[in-house]
Amino acid sequence: MIGLIAGFLFGIATPISKLALAYLNSFQLAGLLYLGSSFFFLPYFLKNGNRDLSVIKKKPNRVLVFGIVLFGGFLGPIFLMVGLKSANAMSVSIWLNVELIATALIGFFFFKEHLGKFAVLGILFTLTSSIIISSQENISGLLSGMFVTAACLCWAVDNHLTAIIDGVTPQSTTFIKGAAGGTTNLAIGLFLSGGKMGFEYIFFAVLLGMFSYGVSIFLYILSAQSLGATRSQILFSTSPFWGIALAWFLLDEPINPILILALSFLVAGIVCSNLSSHSHRHTHQAITHIHLHRHDDGHHDHSHTGYDKSKNHIHIHTHAKIEHSHDHYPDLHHRHDHKRD
Repeated sequence: MIGLIAGFLFGIATPISKLALAYLNSFQLAGLLYLGSSFFFLPYFLKNGNRDLSVIKKKPNRVLVFGIVLFGGFLGPIFLMVGLKSANAMSVSIWLNVELIATALIGFFFFKEHLGKFAVLGILFTLTSSIIISSQENISGLLSGMFVTAACLCWAVDNHLTAIIDGVTPQSTTFIKGAAGGTTNLAIGLFLSGGKMGFEYIFFAVLLGMFSYGVSIFLYILSAQSLGATRSQILFSTSPFWGIALAWFLLDEPINPILILALSFLVAGIVCSNLSSHSHRHTHQAITHIHLHRHDDGHHDHSHTGYDKSKNHIHIHTHAKIEHSHDHYPDLHHRHDHKRD
């Protein structure tokens, strides 16, 4: 249920943002939305930020955080808002799933990720869905689709950088990304408008960002911790359907045969993507590092006091070299090479 709520909150952001763009320019809205997400994580950061900042100061992490802010907090949101301004919210809700394609392809070519047959089918079905929905857009709408695709590419890079950063919690990363990227976009938006902004809409934009980009991420993390990443992703994948439903109700956008056909391919793509599994014998080298973990994942068998092993916790710990076989995804512990025929 938590994962479903996360998908709902994220999905409704598209049609509501479409309404807000009538009163705020793209930079202003992008900035306010991400500032809203950072406000939600502010209490956590005030409590735990010093520890995470000390980890971020390490050179590799500094570069990764800069990339996360640049692609995830600055470029991605503004590209989305520019694209949303001239296209149907329904089309944008479907185009946003290009992020799945971009994440998979970037992972395959640059981050040693494996693409099985179901993952490839998921990519093809999702891509077909995006092409079908584009057929009902005019030239302006197609240009918008290019901006949304650019946003998805940026968030795909953000996804991979977030996945490989070591020792920084998702809450702190989201706060820093929202605060830095949101402030930058808002400042640019105010400069472009000569300081003019519909101030009566600021509260609603920040509130939307807090729930759709803050609470939704928090609930997704909770869902992934309790249900596992795969089942959580299936529930979160309902987000475009919530966006389409609200665009029909709120913006009076029509549900037509092209949309239904595109949705059919999108459903097939989501199903195939979540059927993908990957298992083989692989080796973990000995390493000492820090990150959020628990002791029932087959990789963390160290002993310590002061932590509940059944719950997620974070501290410096050491892994001994181990070789085993199990289903896995390219997380922090599984960035190994694969033989490609």
